[in-house]
Amino acid sequence: MKITIIGAGYVGLTSGTCLAELGHHVTCIDMNEDRVARLRAGEVPIYEPGLQELMASNIQAGRLLFSADTVDGAADADAVFIAVGTPSLADGDIDLSFVQDAARGIARVIKPNCVVVVKSTVVVGTCKALREIIAEERGALDFSIASNPEFLREGTAVRDFLEPERVVFGSDDPRACAVLEQIYQPLADRGVTVMRTSNANAELIKYSANAFLALKIGFINDVANLCEQVGGDVSAVAAGIGLDTRIGSAFLSAGPGFGGSCFPKDTRAFAATGRKHDAPQGLIETLIEGNEARSRMLAERVLRELGSKANGATIAVLGLAFKANTDDIRDSPSLAIIPWLQKAGCRIKAHDPKAMTEAAKQLDDITFCDNAYDAARDADGVIVLTEWDEYRHLDLAKIAGTMRGALLADYRNLWLPSDMTDLDLTYLSIGRPTVSRASAAVQVAKPASRTVERAMTATSSAG
Repeated sequence: MKITIIGAGYVGLTSGTCLAELGHHVTCIDMNEDRVARLRAGEVPIYEPGLQELMASNIQAGRLLFSADTVDGAADADAVFIAVGTPSLADGDIDLSFVQDAARGIARVIKPNCVVVVKSTVVVGTCKALREIIAEERGALDFSIASNPEFLREGTAVRDFLEPERVVFGSDDPRACAVLEQIYQPLADRGVTVMRTSNANAELIKYSANAFLALKIGFINDVANLCEQVGGDVSAVAAGIGLDTRIGSAFLSAGPGFGGSCFPKDTRAFAATGRKHDAPQGLIETLIEGNEARSRMLAERVLRELGSKANGATIAVLGLAFKANTDDIRDSPSLAIIPWLQKAGCRIKAHDPKAMTEAAKQLDDITFCDNAYDAARDADGVIVLTEWDEYRHLDLAKIAGTMRGALLADYRNLWLPSDMTDLDLTYLSIGRPTVSRASAAVQVAKPASRTVERAMTATSSAG
């Protein structure tokens, strides 16, 4: 089947490449000619494991093309996917202008019976509005429109597309559903559940799913706050409740709050949609407030520990991306925590395996380091904000030995308090007792086993 993707950003490029891998002939269209030239040369402008190799093989096979020409790219397509950005507005709603422009751009180009598929994350009612826009521009209703939300997690997007838990698409036109069933037949043949529903339901499923997952993160962070006050261990609590199959263990690792391109934007849009339709989403409104306050709370925890030494202290920040295995820093906790520390007079050194280039565009007065050990050298404190695997395997004795101070704030719970037994460090983590320098030589209780804690971390990836 011939498919055109409008937008060669994260979602469009990943979806287009994976659709080509399923055997379809795909053209990805982007108005940035320089970007198109780089893509044609096999250069991937984002960091996503496995994407570059998959893209190269499908370019070579002739199933994946790139163009800056909407007319040539979309004229013969059986289906045109719109995968452009939907940035947030000041009130939390989303800006649909890019989606609307894309719809107008293809309106007079698409052939009769073409299916226009909205892949961008959009609020309920968008497909209905786009149908009217295209019909007005085209002067006919000889096309179909459908919603096909994406459920891609940065860092595992290729696998998420090719080995999904489910595929959801919705349309009020049986013809569109038939085309989408054909497009996703290779996945259905592998046993993947394909859900067919209405336009409105598909649009609501995407936002509802992300809002619910974000609620799990916010909930376990609130539990972590309670654990810190009463001497509990959030890892053990999360492991215990996660054994209940009605709850599950995913998204139950406490941390610095959710970030990235999806959860912050989607929860705000979901709440705005509720307000617009007189159906307030109170849980989500409270969740948003708590998540936005969390970064400041964690920064202040470090400042309290440093006390009078905070002004002029050197802090090493390990991890700038909002999660591991991506270079995405959108709404990353680092973007809030670092400026708050700087405001208190702290000097910042930082390291991230992939995100330093992007971080340098948004963060000022930071010394970027080649590795974690360089960042920790002569630092008064070290803060871990991203759960990169290479940080899990750091030599903590070496880290402690190269530091000037003794504060280690592990805001991803990469290590156990018992790992600090022989180290002269004050160890702060999330939802667990603080290990002070005075007590570091004393055996620390282990309410949660290493196996359980590692399992909790492995199943908690968000975004």
